[in-house]
Amino acid sequence: MARPKFVPVVKEAPQSREAIHGRGASWSPANRFEKLHVDLTDADVVDDDPEAQTRPRRETQFFQDRTKTIVARNQSPDVGFEVSINPYRGCEHGCIYCFARPTHEYLGFSAGLDFESRIMVKPDAPRLLETELSSPKWRPQFLMMSGVTDCYQPIERKLRITRGCLEVLAKFRNPVGILTKNRLVTRDIDILSEMARDCCAVVNLSITTLDPKLQQILEPRTSAPAARLDAVAQLRSAGIPVGVMVAPVIPGINDHEIPKIVAACANAGAQFAGHVLLRLPWAVRPLFEHWLDEHFLDRKAKVLERLRARRGGKLYDSRWRKRQTGEGIFAEQIANMFEVACRRAGFGERPKLSIAAFRRPTEQLKLW
Repeated sequence: MARPKFVPVVKEAPQSREAIHGRGASWSPANRFEKLHVDLTDADVVDDDPEAQTRPRRETQFFQDRTKTIVARNQSPDVGFEVSINPYRGCEHGCIYCFARPTHEYLGFSAGLDFESRIMVKPDAPRLLETELSSPKWRPQFLMMSGVTDCYQPIERKLRITRGCLEVLAKFRNPVGILTKNRLVTRDIDILSEMARDCCAVVNLSITTLDPKLQQILEPRTSAPAARLDAVAQLRSAGIPVGVMVAPVIPGINDHEIPKIVAACANAGAQFAGHVLLRLPWAVRPLFEHWLDEHFLDRKAKVLERLRARRGGKLYDSRWRKRQTGEGIFAEQIANMFEVACRRAGFGERPKLSIAAFRRPTEQLKLW
């Protein structure tokens, strides 16, 4: 894996309304930090090839991220955790709605196709994490994995960076929470069940829809809905606390599925659930609008109108405690529907994890 060159990149503008199989985005909007942007559909800039019938397939590229630290600290009051680790930057899952897409622009990439096809990997993450936890300055606390991008995206099957981080967390018994859309999490049941015995692990499966056809265009490289429900069942049977995130809720696309999703997850063994309204920060808005053009042109106006009704007339409201839920009567309807579904399912609160079992192996060796 080679290190990328951080120079202004020529980006692709939407050439048609044809989606790319296996990708959520079909184009790369301009990076808001870059001065250079070339529109490849402009006849005055590029030669138009009438013979071209298909677009070249975008292969995924992986680059090493030699970061010096691995623990990220969060000050947002509505996120639910203060520290997190992300073994990857960018995500091959390709979820069109992903609020993390604009973070790729800080690397000189685009929030569109680049985000899901140019992935930064952190091979040193386990070592950096062990160094962090070994420090006397580390205060044992709940740590989130996948605070930004999914720690179980497809390349994890080969690189096993997430598993390496879990092995470190298990050694220290530092509590961890995981949020993922991939059944690959079941590979690490051995570690997670061991930590769960000390109240040090909890897993959330993000389930946006039960319709595999919608999943394939909304979240093209994630596990199918049935596979995620199977992961819920496997985790729970192993004694691991497991919940579900119905996120994002997209008015006019999947909001009607809330009761069925919650019921299916309860039947699989889930114990708690949460939901988040669709967020459209920065480049996510034009990407999502173009996705509607490609897949739901007939209901695009309706979907956007319903989003504005929940965002005070705007497509996005960045205010804390409002950005994830929206406001107004329609937002209240979704919240009430979700609450009733959870009550019928018998869901409770997310179990609280404990730092009581935290230990530093180096300190134990000193006692001997």
